[in-house]
Amino acid sequence: MTTPHSLPIGLIGAGRMGSFHAETLARRLPGVRLAAIADPAPGAAQGVGDRLGGTTAYTEIAELLADPGVEAVVIATPARTHAGLVEAAARAGKAVYCEKPMAVTLEEADRAIAAVADAGVPLQVGFNRRYDTGFHAAHEKVRAGAIGTPQLLRSLTRDPKLADPGRIPPWTIFLETLIHDFDTLRYLNPGATPVEVFAFADALVRPDFKDRGLLDTAVVTIRFDNGALATAEANFQAVYGYDVRGEVFGSAGMLTMGDIRRGHLTAYGPDGTAAECVTYDQDLFHDAYVAELADFAECVRTGRAPSVTGQDARAALSVALAAIQSVTTGGPVRVDDIA
Repeated sequence: MTTPHSLPIGLIGAGRMGSFHAETLARRLPGVRLAAIADPAPGAAQGVGDRLGGTTAYTEIAELLADPGVEAVVIATPARTHAGLVEAAARAGKAVYCEKPMAVTLEEADRAIAAVADAGVPLQVGFNRRYDTGFHAAHEKVRAGAIGTPQLLRSLTRDPKLADPGRIPPWTIFLETLIHDFDTLRYLNPGATPVEVFAFADALVRPDFKDRGLLDTAVVTIRFDNGALATAEANFQAVYGYDVRGEVFGSAGMLTMGDIRRGHLTAYGPDGTAAECVTYDQDLFHDAYVAELADFAECVRTGRAPSVTGQDARAALSVALAAIQSVTTGGPVRVDDIA
């Protein structure tokens, strides 16, 4: 139930992720109201708005940004449109939440960061693993010194299914998938900076699409300025489900996070043991997706700076671009040479 004083937020993008965020804004966050939805696809915004009720639908994004009844926006459009929309929202004076990646070039990232700074509006970027209870607890323990000095770190993302390889833009595995892992590794090694990257990538799931630019499997090694060594890996088709895990090994212990099991039930039978697995990101990170938008709303209300910023997005993007250059050149790349 919303009130007349609820924070009015507009949603840009009514696709798969946008629809989930729309329901969160409309039904899961007290004190927040989904005021408007914009999507250029005919009927997309209207369809989501009709399902949730009480929401203005636009096919022109500029109309939503010009709506005086919208105080903040959530951007959930295709990745290559994010940076331009952050700039446009900032110029319109709206607080901005942007799904990852915030940008796909450093020039775009810098323009977006400058735009929100000039407008004096907050910008939060959707690195949802920071809001997962396990990853957040690991970050706090590392920061408190519970495992001593971080020495080895690992983060992995294995998507459940590669449905249509023909629709995947080049370098997606770094810019849209491993971008999460690059941010996670920074988050799990607080205060440290990535300095060197070495990456391998190939089309092992669908080798028939490699000549079209598809890379569906990748391993990236990262050296940090505090001496820690990290590995990030991704694959677009884990037949058993959606697999996201992390690990920090330190001088005084180890932390692991992530569990693909849907619940705590394990069945034991004549064929061995079995557990039902999560197969969808919105199931695995349901609470984290809600928590990050709750945090964004609180930042808008209170004026507190977001905990996941445009600079965080730029730092992860620098690692992604170094990985792309490493694959291209076949050698290690210093992040400073990219940034």
